[in-house]
Amino acid sequence: MLTEPLRIDESFNCISYDDYALLLAPAFNNYAGANAVSSSALQANNNHDDDTPPAGDVEDDHETRHNVVDGAASGDDNSQRRIIVANHLPVHAYREGKEWRFELDEDSIYLQLKDGLPSSAVWYVGCLRAEVDVKDQDKVSKVLGDKFHCLPVFLSPEEQEKYYHGFCKHYLWPLFHYMLPLTPSHGARFDRSQWRAYLSANKKFSAKVVEAIDNPDEDSVWVHDYHLMLLPTFLRKRYYRIRIGFFLHSPFPSSEIFRTIPVREEILRSLLNCDLVGFHTFDYARHFLSCCSRMLGLDYESKRGHLGIDYYGRTVSIKILPVGMHMGQLESLLQAKETAAIVKKLREKYEGKIVIVGVDDLDLFKGIGLKFLAIGRLLEQNEWMRGRVVLVQIANPARSQGKDVQDVRDETNAIAAEINHKYGREGYEPIVYINGPVSTQEKAAYYAISECCVVTAVRDGMNLVAYKYTVCRQGSPVLDAALGIDGMSKRKESVLILSEFIGCSPSLSGAIRVNPWNIDAVADAIYDGIHLKDQEKQLRHEKHYRYISSHDVAYWARSFDQDLQRASSGNHSKRYWGVGFGLEFRIVALGPNFMKLQSKAIFDPYKAAKNRLILLDYDGTMMPQTSVDKAPSSQIISVLNCLCSDPKNTVFIVSGRGKDSLGQWFSPCAKLGLSAEHGYLTRWTMDSPWETNSVAIDSKWRKIAEPVMRLYTESTDGSFIEYKESALVWHHQEADFQLSSCQAKELLDHLENVLANEPVVVKRGQYIVEVKPQGISKGMVVQNLISAMTGKGMPPDFLLCLGDDRSDEDMFESIESHVKSLPHMQHVFACTVGQKPSMAKYYLDDTSDVLDLLETLSTGEIAVKERDVQAEVH
Repeated sequence: MLTEPLRIDESFNCISYDDYALLLAPAFNNYAGANAVSSSALQANNNHDDDTPPAGDVEDDHETRHNVVDGAASGDDNSQRRIIVANHLPVHAYREGKEWRFELDEDSIYLQLKDGLPSSAVWYVGCLRAEVDVKDQDKVSKVLGDKFHCLPVFLSPEEQEKYYHGFCKHYLWPLFHYMLPLTPSHGARFDRSQWRAYLSANKKFSAKVVEAIDNPDEDSVWVHDYHLMLLPTFLRKRYYRIRIGFFLHSPFPSSEIFRTIPVREEILRSLLNCDLVGFHTFDYARHFLSCCSRMLGLDYESKRGHLGIDYYGRTVSIKILPVGMHMGQLESLLQAKETAAIVKKLREKYEGKIVIVGVDDLDLFKGIGLKFLAIGRLLEQNEWMRGRVVLVQIANPARSQGKDVQDVRDETNAIAAEINHKYGREGYEPIVYINGPVSTQEKAAYYAISECCVVTAVRDGMNLVAYKYTVCRQGSPVLDAALGIDGMSKRKESVLILSEFIGCSPSLSGAIRVNPWNIDAVADAIYDGIHLKDQEKQLRHEKHYRYISSHDVAYWARSFDQDLQRASSGNHSKRYWGVGFGLEFRIVALGPNFMKLQSKAIFDPYKAAKNRLILLDYDGTMMPQTSVDKAPSSQIISVLNCLCSDPKNTVFIVSGRGKDSLGQWFSPCAKLGLSAEHGYLTRWTMDSPWETNSVAIDSKWRKIAEPVMRLYTESTDGSFIEYKESALVWHHQEADFQLSSCQAKELLDHLENVLANEPVVVKRGQYIVEVKPQGISKGMVVQNLISAMTGKGMPPDFLLCLGDDRSDEDMFESIESHVKSLPHMQHVFACTVGQKPSMAKYYLDDTSDVLDLLETLSTGEIAVKERDVQAEVH
């Protein structure tokens, strides 16, 4: 089992002891038992227990291959499995007397996405929408696994209430739709017991996913929506190389909203344990990336068109693609004679009327009341429309119950009644409010007869109503006959009026976009939509239909699956190291030759060497970047003096800082060498003079660079310019992270353009942008010092080089390309601080590790410290 030394400051961030104990609960047993659909099938299965695999404990070996599901799946043992995990299974379950009946839910997007996946086995993990007695659970599981490739997760009524109705629907869902619980009556506040139920439910889901996994090195797990945001951490903790994708079907809120969640970092870190994270729109992805930047200090970049976050040596890819609809299912519905009969009946009912349609779930974010008010304003301003315009509003049943749902129901009923009373008359109601279940065929019929579709949700993840309306308006020969039109000669028309706050809005560029809060603007948009010229309606419809028909649910699933394969393609070429407890767990990806520098590995070569050269960066290597006081501590001074006291050692601080600060800080170290401003100035000991690099310095470039830097300093609060003898440095560590990162990129580009013909180099480092003359780098420091030592008859046979940022990579590159080939150089240890891509062969975790290593070398004793204990590497 993976172990990690306890670090109180990192491991127990935002997690209570009770939650931690819950995470360390024993692994769930693999299920095995007789499962059934009906009572007769139950008895039949009970008579064949010999065919059921024995139950056993889940193994902790990360490389173990699992195939614990019943033999019905034995035909796909050698193929890659796609495991779809969602809160609910795509199955209808109901009882007839004492018998259980099951049938596939053809309307479930999780079932429909199978059309876009390869022919390999697809398994589903989720809850049933029915409560199953404990005594029937094993039997139900057996049949669902055998017949439908579904593994049900059973939660008790109390767990379901706290996990789903509590934490998911009444806490997370409103927050993700920008509703903060400012008062107890304005949404639910964070509840620790509900959070623990959410945690426990995700743990149970992970146990079921483990049962579905056949080959961890090949199988893919695709997790859906905010109900299961902790699942990736549980899976990654067990399988380091398994492919994990996550798609969020709701909006992702801005960082100002998301940061109010007490467990925000645990959720973000869990999503970052995926290989691929998907969103409907760039806005949602941008908010996620902003949260990662502001709360975890992670930056992102685009690599060949793919957005990615570098997270402990892994690249977590970001996918932006709105979900599509199942074209074949809806088109077959439009071909049905039953649908045509409903269409014909509705056409006769609304003969001579301009029908506008709206279909929304009954919740407070769908803006049904705002839509009704816009219709009222339209009729108020256009008297001739009274008696002609009809809004048919279908309200789907609410997915969760509560006071907010009842308030929406009461409000919409009141507004509809008021408008109907004011503008209606006998035989005419301007708002036909259908508040209850409506069949898919009836909805398709209403879409088909409506000239306009209005969606005024104030916030919605995707919303496929506009897609369905467009396809239904495209119709079919059967519907054309019912509508009394010649479908072959008449071009189809449709008009969409969409809220700018829903996920489908960016993909439907021909829609009239509105701010649903602006009642007058919505009323004007409806008026304009009705009065569009026929040719304009036709062109907009054809544009939308082409997009919708080509970007269906199969296309979306296929694209996500392909990107998941691409994002995880390098998983097998790396070694992984698991770190962190509980929800702080993550894996560190290491190159095949990249390893942690252990004291025992360097100790013997160090003792055997005759002439040693030790090169140390300062900021971020010996001094933490987060420290306010940058002066060296007494421990640092003591360790350096101890190293310098050994006549075999030549010790240098190689820093980008100026000579004045370095000279003052390290004045107690008389024998310590200093290389300031990346090697422009060098001093061998405190008593020796500063030597200047032989590179000729032309300072005319300063007159160009300084005004540019001042411009960015004035517009970026918290930034400042550092003036060095050889360079100018723009610092932004104290500025807002997101703004300053953007400004740093822009400044880098600006300076590169204006200094293109000057003999200087513009580089971006950790919280800095620096301009310095060409030929000055830390890489030259390494070569110059070795050359000087060799000239004095002391060629070094041992080299230790420690650094943490991009400027130190120059030293590592120089060591790799020049120093290793020197005949007298027997032992070379190039080591970066932090696990990240580097030219160095070794790494240390942080500045504490650096000081521990130097103290070991200076004292000549290998101290056995708790922090030296390694986690398991795979």
